[in-house]
Amino acid sequence: MKFLVVGLGNIGDTYVDTRHNIGFNVVEELANEFDAKFELDKLALRADFKYKGRNIILIKPTTYMNLSGKAVRYWMEKEKIDVKNLLVIVDDLALPFGALRIRGKGSDAGHNGLKDIQQELQTTNYARLRFGIGNDFHSGQQIRFVLGKWEGKELEALPERILQAGNAIKSFCSIGLAHTMNNFNNK
Repeated sequence: MKFLVVGLGNIGDTYVDTRHNIGFNVVEELANEFDAKFELDKLALRADFKYKGRNIILIKPTTYMNLSGKAVRYWMEKEKIDVKNLLVIVDDLALPFGALRIRGKGSDAGHNGLKDIQQELQTTNYARLRFGIGNDFHSGQQIRFVLGKWEGKELEALPERILQAGNAIKSFCSIGLAHTMNNFNNK
């Protein structure tokens, strides 16, 4: 059984370690755990590993956040992965820092990466793991905050929260969405 796990983010040094790239950070940590190496492939950096008899394909789209759907659709079709075996990791301003929320479907909530995936797949019925980045910014400073680097207490707590997100991904791929939602949402 194959799973496609997509970490959303933007390529390039400008975006490294920014809040908006948390999806990249989560799949990078998971790849490190399994000694999987990302290699440049069509529309994405890709790494593969096996976990509990499942083939896990991790991708970091190289299309930039707002065009992520093109990479997602390509890899789902190439690897013949059903939408029920797709999980997208995304940053979320509406959640407090470090909060995790996994859902099997939903709106894009104004997130351009999710909006493009929805448009390319023609469905909102795919799992997404939202990683809370908080909303500690002044009016008019949203873009600056989202594209800003982690600071202070966030930076200290980040490794544990990324590890927990990786555990949620492994859970999704091995015991399914419903149990993963029960075990990880808001924890």
